[in-house]
Amino acid sequence: MTMTTDPSTSSGTGVAGRYRIAVIGAGGKMGMRVSDNLAGTDHTVAYVENSPAGRERTLDAGRGLTDAAAAVAGADIVVFAVPDLALQSVTADLVPQMKSGAIALTLDPAAAYAGLLTDREDVIRAVAHPCHPSIFLQRTTPEEYADTFGGIAAPQDAIAAIESDDPAKKHILDATVRAIYAPVLDVHYVTIKQLAQLEPTLVETVACMIGALLNEALSEAVSTMGVPEAAARSMLYGHTQVALANGLRGDNPFSDACLIAMDYGRESIIKDDWKKIFRDDELDKNLARMLHLDHIER
Repeated sequence: MTMTTDPSTSSGTGVAGRYRIAVIGAGGKMGMRVSDNLAGTDHTVAYVENSPAGRERTLDAGRGLTDAAAAVAGADIVVFAVPDLALQSVTADLVPQMKSGAIALTLDPAAAYAGLLTDREDVIRAVAHPCHPSIFLQRTTPEEYADTFGGIAAPQDAIAAIESDDPAKKHILDATVRAIYAPVLDVHYVTIKQLAQLEPTLVETVACMIGALLNEALSEAVSTMGVPEAAARSMLYGHTQVALANGLRGDNPFSDACLIAMDYGRESIIKDDWKKIFRDDELDKNLARMLHLDHIER
């Protein structure tokens, strides 16, 4: 990797798939993950961080810091690795300083879909998000088993959206996404709205909620029913794998008795109108709550 303190001194786009990348929020939680992966590439990377703790983390990792204005002025793509609630003010400050034709990449679709980001006609908006390693991934090493989040050792897919038909811009985005979320198996392209429908609706509103519900059920089995925790945990962990393999891939059919119990669970736990969460108006309500807004304007 080539490090620089003034990316604006170079002109033109990097050659042979090597690009100038600016990471905003390089010392934050996601920013450190992104920066750790970029540090192992041949891209020219400028790291920007304002908070004292984030600056210290960046320096402790052996990376130099660059002034925000200089970093974005010369970047082919600017990675905004900052929390959703900060994106409005950060993009308002930095997008006007980006060079024409550059890509403004955010790592979550909420703020982009809600229209909170500062736009420029000659700056391309893009969003990317990791899928995280699949529950069905064939892991082969201890490092892969330990990497449940992704971006370290376990391969994962990523989802991306870009508001440009230019193949060259898509190539820059693809190379960046594969670098920041490495190791990446595939990058799937959708619209920004579709990405917002996937996260939060599909994966946070549904999948993460169910994961938390499983933990609540485990606690209830132990505290209310008096089942030894080790026994309850072993039963739940094993059957969760069977449930997901059967439910998502159809590996083995559920037994007739299991289907009856599943119907009872659906009747007792799931609301009849639960699929309303996939409607646009419900997505807007959900994102407004996440972004601490009264409503999302269209």
